[in-house]
Amino acid sequence: MSTGAHSSAEPTPPRPHLAVSDGGTVTDRLVEANRQYAAAFEDPGMDARPVLRVAVVACMDARIDLHDALGLELGDCHTIRNAGGVVTDDVIRSLTISQRALGTRSVILIHHTSCGLESLTEEFRMELEEEVGQRPSWAVESFRDVDQDVRQSMQRVRTSPFLPHTDDVRGFVFDVRTGLLREIGPAAGTPQA
Repeated sequence: MSTGAHSSAEPTPPRPHLAVSDGGTVTDRLVEANRQYAAAFEDPGMDARPVLRVAVVACMDARIDLHDALGLELGDCHTIRNAGGVVTDDVIRSLTISQRALGTRSVILIHHTSCGLESLTEEFRMELEEEVGQRPSWAVESFRDVDQDVRQSMQRVRTSPFLPHTDDVRGFVFDVRTGLLREIGPAAGTPQA
């Protein structure tokens, strides 16, 4: 997740084929790009079940191209993304459906360096409450130690009663500067499923 903390740098200009022109919105441009995509689209004839039987949970950060970074092709995996790549109740919901209804067996968790959640606190919720008059029901899930947060996420997956397949759960930190994954082992004394 990126935050305003990185806004001091000049934003990357949009690629020419996605530039907004004629007063249109970014959404208008993306819809037009979809029309062009659909014109040449051919149904790949795939099933909804991921070929590799894996679900990847990762941060929504725009710097991470999961398919390229992991050598994945269309249809290989389920991809679940949110701010921070943290394992929330909704991630458990998606993983449960992925495993129980669509056959996945492995879970890969990917956090990353320079994550915006490292600079936020739960005060963010209080600020929202002051601004809009209602506190969000969700937690920010901020963290200070990315390795420890990956361990916490692995533990949440491994201990969920809804997930029948918790023997292949692995966590990583993606380095946004080098593109490399660094695997995070469980905390000392933590039993693995």
